[in-house]
Amino acid sequence: MEFIDYYKVLGLDKSATAADIKKAYRKLARKLHPDLNPNDKTAQQKFQQVNEANEVLSDVEKRKKYDQYGKDWQHADAFEEAKRNQGSQGFGGQRTYSGGGQGFDDSQFSDFFESMFGGGGGFNRGGGNRRQTSQFKGQDLSATLRLNLTDILESQKQTISIGNKKIRLTIPAGVEDGQTLKIKGYGGEGMNGGPKGDLLITFEILNNTRFKRLENDIYSTEEISLYTALLGGEITVETLTGKVKLNVKPETQNDTKVKLKGKGLPKYKKEEQHGDLYITYKIVLPKNLSEKEKELFTELSKLR
Repeated sequence: MEFIDYYKVLGLDKSATAADIKKAYRKLARKLHPDLNPNDKTAQQKFQQVNEANEVLSDVEKRKKYDQYGKDWQHADAFEEAKRNQGSQGFGGQRTYSGGGQGFDDSQFSDFFESMFGGGGGFNRGGGNRRQTSQFKGQDLSATLRLNLTDILESQKQTISIGNKKIRLTIPAGVEDGQTLKIKGYGGEGMNGGPKGDLLITFEILNNTRFKRLENDIYSTEEISLYTALLGGEITVETLTGKVKLNVKPETQNDTKVKLKGKGLPKYKKEEQHGDLYITYKIVLPKNLSEKEKELFTELSKLR
């Protein structure tokens, strides 16, 4: 498998801080986003690599393993366990991956890893002929699935293609932007009979509505006339599931906020529970007043 240097993907070096990684990821993700580069296969590939790099380097434990083992970082736990089981026979000191030529380079480390735990190698313990070979889980694969906000109002089934495989999965209602779903056994082949890796699907939720989203709650503004604000009345407002009528109380002030309970997004894996819709009223003052209207407003001002 070709090694991808996640630091180079993000344009960073190994001394990069967590803030550096976050900043570089956001900048590249915006630049390479498929919506801004339609039909550009190269940009899409780079976008996926940027997501993979961020997933690994933004996680403290994953980054530590990656820095130490390079492309074999996902086998780090099994490597350490096998090393402990084997004691000191056949092992030197702990090695660290380095892209600058110190320690093992990518191919050397892979050969070392393979000779210790895979293929026709193995260990003879106590001079006997018994051979022990460790098994390793296959590499996890990553993919990004883009959905519209209106797609997550209900759970749905989708078929996606990964390489030459078609995978049918259920997408729970209310899935969050950036949330990752793990599908066991749909990753790379294991080593020495080990289990397959997993498929990690990260969701990118595109807001195709007029509402702002904050977790399961949504927010909007509604314009009301001065007369409706003063005297009260009925208005029609949009929700995610259609239009509803709403009573405006007399003497409603500008920026008054009302809550429509249960009119927000469904909660993840709790489809029967929903967030709320918050509406902020914006009072629109009348324009181009006639002389008669000006007289009436003048009379009103004198009454106050």
